[in-house]
Amino acid sequence: MSAQAPAPDVALVARARAIHERVVTLDTHNDIEPSHFTAGCNYTQRLTTQVNLPKMRDGGLDVSFMIAYVGQGPLTDEGYANAYRQVVAKFDAVHRLAEQIAPREIGLALTPDDVLRIAKSGRTVAVIGIENGYPIGTDIRRVREFYERGGRYLSLAHNGHNQLSDSNTGENTNDAPNGGVSPLGREVIAEMNRLGMMLDVSHPSKASMMQTVALSKAPIIASHSAVRTLANHSRNMDDEQLRALKKNGGVIQVVAFANYVKVNPNPEGGRGRRGTGGGANGARGTTETSPCPIEGADATPAPINPDRATVKDFVDHIDYAVRLIGIDHVGISSDFDGGGGITGWNSAAETFNVTLELVRRGYSEEDIGKLWSGNLLRVWREVEKVARTLQAEGK
Repeated sequence: MSAQAPAPDVALVARARAIHERVVTLDTHNDIEPSHFTAGCNYTQRLTTQVNLPKMRDGGLDVSFMIAYVGQGPLTDEGYANAYRQVVAKFDAVHRLAEQIAPREIGLALTPDDVLRIAKSGRTVAVIGIENGYPIGTDIRRVREFYERGGRYLSLAHNGHNQLSDSNTGENTNDAPNGGVSPLGREVIAEMNRLGMMLDVSHPSKASMMQTVALSKAPIIASHSAVRTLANHSRNMDDEQLRALKKNGGVIQVVAFANYVKVNPNPEGGRGRRGTGGGANGARGTTETSPCPIEGADATPAPINPDRATVKDFVDHIDYAVRLIGIDHVGISSDFDGGGGITGWNSAAETFNVTLELVRRGYSEEDIGKLWSGNLLRVWREVEKVARTLQAEGK
């Protein structure tokens, strides 16, 4: 007689679904491609992207931080100008979706209250995050410009050192030209505090992250990182960093990126590695002339790699962080369409599986609400509060 998989706990699943519907589910890192934000090809359609409105509705994902990402290039006037053009195109893409293409389906949030108001209205919520401070160039005024365009968090660096900060990649190249945060980067931190923009420390080096904690007058976030003790990768945060984050009042948004959740000696052909020219669905490799990637009804799921990280592995990272620094300093992210995804949460359509695993492990509804959005919104509110104080003091 062949062994059968255990029957699902019907009552547990029902309880998890009820919790999932009541809490506001927020993912702090989803990459975008402007060619998917046009009148003829956009997120109202079921694209092959890991995130779009139909898949968010399927999985009950309420809020997507859509990322204005620019890869690292040369530290020259031409490089800065090219990066600026790229980042503006992504700001414009999100505004176009929320204001022209689908305003009845999605709204752009500029404050934590906006997030809750738009979600309560039944619409999906978009927020803009900026990945890599490279497009700032050497013009500090661009920090305000990016804030006014809707950017609500920014990472000083990505993969590769820049004019603001060293990158985590220096761990492999054994160099740190800025010694952490550069003098210009310190000015950017002060300006972000003054404006009320969250500082993201997921990609900068450990030295940069620790200096940012010391320099920032407001709590910071790690928008998409996992736990280094469980997966030894330079993109993950070690215990010293996590404790510093807690002391700062910040939050780590644990990321469902397979190779950060479970370091695999034989990764899937390097797919999803930043800087290789594409994410899990090639979002970073598409062009404005690419055909619209609409998902077919007969789409065949990719074969499951038995060594790939799963939802259980992912929640192990959440468990570890919660035990080390407390439930109030941990959140959730995916890095979808930028290489992210794990078995069981490989698109927004599978978001419920994360809540199910949290319920299975005994997390309360209050705790799950904090993990999915409450902690991030608390930090965001505190960042705004600090900004109001600094502005009132004329700083």
